[in-house]
Amino acid sequence: MPLPRSIMIVAGEPSGDRHAAKLVEAIRQSDPEAKWDFFGSAGPMMRGAGVDPIVVADELAIMGIAEIGLALPMFLSAFRALRNAAVTRRPQVAILVDFPEFNLKLAKSLKKRGFTVVYYISPQMWAWRQYRIRTIRRYVDLLLTILPFEKEWYAKLGVDHVEFVGNPLASEVHPSMDRDKFCKKHSLNPDLPIIALLPGSRRKEIVRILPVLIEAAAEMISRGDGYQFVIPIAHERHLSDVSAAIDDAKLIGRILPDVIRVVTGETYDALNVADVAAVTSGTATLETGIIGTPMVIVYKTSKINFSLITPLISVEHFGLINLIAGERIAKELIQKDLTPSILSVELERLMDPDVNKEMRTKLRDIAAKLGPGGTSERAASAILRLIASQRSD
Repeated sequence: MPLPRSIMIVAGEPSGDRHAAKLVEAIRQSDPEAKWDFFGSAGPMMRGAGVDPIVVADELAIMGIAEIGLALPMFLSAFRALRNAAVTRRPQVAILVDFPEFNLKLAKSLKKRGFTVVYYISPQMWAWRQYRIRTIRRYVDLLLTILPFEKEWYAKLGVDHVEFVGNPLASEVHPSMDRDKFCKKHSLNPDLPIIALLPGSRRKEIVRILPVLIEAAAEMISRGDGYQFVIPIAHERHLSDVSAAIDDAKLIGRILPDVIRVVTGETYDALNVADVAAVTSGTATLETGIIGTPMVIVYKTSKINFSLITPLISVEHFGLINLIAGERIAKELIQKDLTPSILSVELERLMDPDVNKEMRTKLRDIAAKLGPGGTSERAASAILRLIASQRSD
């Protein structure tokens, strides 16, 4: 009986867990008769896909350099556990998914011990801390990227073991409800403007950013009637943070819109029905662009995080949608520029029919650059080709 094919796979954040789980399924489907042994750092979706969790990834997602420093003992323990598991179980390949603060160090350690290393979802080196490219050059055998400009960027710096496999969101972002159905479900008027406010997916983002979004909504209704606001959140655990932000605004005397709906697990539908959106910088800007909703990109972090990160940033744009476009399609309000007055004026500008139509046209063009579906399958094929080539060497 043939031995199981052993593959180590490491993710540390919810998005990486999702992409890694789909990659595991694609690898299994490439040879359904084969026996596979997947192990590594696994979140709930990876565990559901049959990955043996040497490390449970649920608690590894940390936001910001300062927070990472405080969690250092936990990371060191996870690092040692994964390194020791690799030495014991001898995987044919180690697949490291995003999570660069951890995975770049793990790549170096594994490669020095003779393991084949694949990095899936490139660290955003084109944005900041470009010196990390040395790790990719020396300790990664294959880099699989999901943004269309990355392969060319790496090639200019002499790194050619890079393959663009398309963006998984291109086939994943699908609203399930039209405007009438969504409005009926949430008691909204489909004939009046709907504005989506996306405060981020992490608690610290919600706590810092949502109060500004709510105050902007208050300013908008002070100048005009009929605006309806929807706040989509990914998980029910954030409901208390949203309620607290709304209550705090009332306590300081803000007159809030009559219609503010908080919806859970319906982000794509909320964006699909929205006329415009305020979107926290991150993957959500790409999702909003795929759906085609005109947006303003917002972000605010702690002063210490921003002071640490700012000197290391080397790109013109924060928003992914702007980076892919190569121009400032959506206005970016970052840190001190994120104020209720500036945000409210920009959202009102985007409501203009001509402005709105122009941005929707540009967003369709950008979404087309992300490639067709099948990202996980292309990534799986590239990884299996790499394994096969090493067997023949």
